[in-house]
Amino acid sequence: MKRKMLFGVVSMLLVANAAASEYDIVIRGGRVLDGAGNPWVGADVGVKDGRVAKIGRIPERGTKEIDASGRYVSPGFIDMMDQSGRVLLQNGQAENKIRMGVTTLIGGEGGPPVSAAAEISAYFDKLETQGISVNFGTYYSSTQARVKVMGDGAGSPTDEQLEAMGREVKTAMEAGAFGLSSALIYAPSSFQSTSDLISLAKVAGQCNGFYATHMRDESEGLVQAIEEAIEIGEKGGVKVEIFHLKAAFAPQWGKLMPKALELINAARARGVDVAADLYPYTAGGTGLEIIAPSWVWADGLQKGIERVRDPAIRERMKKEVEAGSMPGWSNLVHASGGFQNVRLANGFSEKYKQYHGKSLAEIGVALNRHPADAAWDIALEGLPNRSVALYFMISEEDIVSALRQPWVSIGSDAAASVKLGEFDALGLPHPRAYGTFPRIISEYVKKRSVLSLEDAVRKMTGWPAQRMGLTDRGLIRDGMRADIVIFDLDTLADGATWDAPTALPTGIETVIVNGVVTLEGGAHTGAKAGAVLRHECPSQG
Repeated sequence: MKRKMLFGVVSMLLVANAAASEYDIVIRGGRVLDGAGNPWVGADVGVKDGRVAKIGRIPERGTKEIDASGRYVSPGFIDMMDQSGRVLLQNGQAENKIRMGVTTLIGGEGGPPVSAAAEISAYFDKLETQGISVNFGTYYSSTQARVKVMGDGAGSPTDEQLEAMGREVKTAMEAGAFGLSSALIYAPSSFQSTSDLISLAKVAGQCNGFYATHMRDESEGLVQAIEEAIEIGEKGGVKVEIFHLKAAFAPQWGKLMPKALELINAARARGVDVAADLYPYTAGGTGLEIIAPSWVWADGLQKGIERVRDPAIRERMKKEVEAGSMPGWSNLVHASGGFQNVRLANGFSEKYKQYHGKSLAEIGVALNRHPADAAWDIALEGLPNRSVALYFMISEEDIVSALRQPWVSIGSDAAASVKLGEFDALGLPHPRAYGTFPRIISEYVKKRSVLSLEDAVRKMTGWPAQRMGLTDRGLIRDGMRADIVIFDLDTLADGATWDAPTALPTGIETVIVNGVVTLEGGAHTGAKAGAVLRHECPSQG
């Protein structure tokens, strides 16, 4: 009798242990948003071996149990325009991104931190060896190809040089780049012609890649810039992604954006695979060097610096700044409505630190200098770093108009921080580095009712995953990679502001990357379960 009882107890323990090990994680009682835009359902989510194993009622125990009652369970957010390619080598935790609920980064306009496309595979290998807390994929920049082949000056490439650039693009695509990117507002990228970019896009198209662009003009010439991007996509045989879509021109707020949206929708209606991402802020952030006309940099960076130092050349530069934009140069001071709307963010020098947060108009008065001279003085003093400013050139009305488009996703245009609580790795104190994704829900779902919660989550999960061809991510469904964020809608808020750009968001306490808890109780666990995402080139077989 005793032996039978003992056998029964042992059998029960074995069954219990088997049940306990059925799942690595069970998330219980949450409101599950699938990422496809469907209404939430009350369900448990079981995770096993890095994937979603079951959704529904789960009687079995998980090795780890997470109580999500009263909270939402969503796919991890995807940052469609990231700048973390270099900093991930230094610190792979990307904690400011993780705390926003971001589990996947797509490196944007600058491309990976390599001097040649042949180095991309080794770069990816190093990220995997060192470990990263987020999934990471990247575009390859047309500027990288151009500089590798013909340096950083102006000029048109010869046929041989263009072919050499194409070989760089091909190598990058075969290494796993998602496509070709450009940043046509900045020299030397601004020296690339439409035909040159079409030629390079055709190479990316051989691998079913993208042409992703910070367009030639996001201000007064926005419509023409979109037309160029679409032309490159159509003639190059590639999908087109417009980075940080905006109508950055104060004199035509409310007028340019509707035209831009109409143009994109018309292109989509005739079969052009074009879409865009944006960040939900009224100011862009970039270097002070953009205040100099593009011709200043026509002979490369060093010659450009010499020109900026020359008082006589500066007089010409100031006249052109006051005159507005010109072909090949987007005047962001003019786009912002004047120097009073351009705020120094980081001058990278003790000499000008006291002026951080002040407008260039205010700084000019304080220094008894023309605001443009003040900007260039600060830029020169900060070398070799890139002094940066905030350009308030976007209206909330235009942000809302763009957000309502079903094909718009979300990209921060920010980097991970080396250390949590510090500026991102670009040295740019912009709240987008700490607040972009929570803000979409906090501001445009909860406060303004611009988006439904389901659609906001779709824009940050299912849609960008489908857009990028990440067929195993972006949704909470059986078999999908377990990138998951759990948030409390009532307390979810973006803490970052213009005056406190590194303030942390609230309401996001649990983030899971590839089935591994990476944020728990609001603290990073140190886990580095992220993966390098390599776009597959069909030509590789």
